[in-house]
Amino acid sequence: MSMLEAAHENDIELEGACEGSLACSTCHVIVMDVKDYNKLEDPTDEENDMLDLAFGLTETSRLGCQVIAKPELDGVRLALPAATRNFAVDGFVPKPH
Repeated sequence: MSMLEAAHENDIELEGACEGSLACSTCHVIVMDVKDYNKLEDPTDEENDMLDLAFGLTETSRLGCQVIAKPELDGVRLALPAATRNFAVDGFVPKPH
């Protein structure tokens, strides 16, 4: 299960406009601990391309749809950026989390 799916199942407002198809950056999350970030698979070129469009990008930013739950990530803390960018919606104004 991805962090995007887990967020949706737990009523956490993580947009995921492309429904996890790696076509947007609206599920951008920030891994709070670099040790946890280093446990993740390296982001693909496609994920990095989408992250380049993300609001509030950090050194430990990932797309929630690409962070897959696994035992070694138990207790991982993620933060949501202050807003998202959704270029697919006409006249979209970033919504603060």
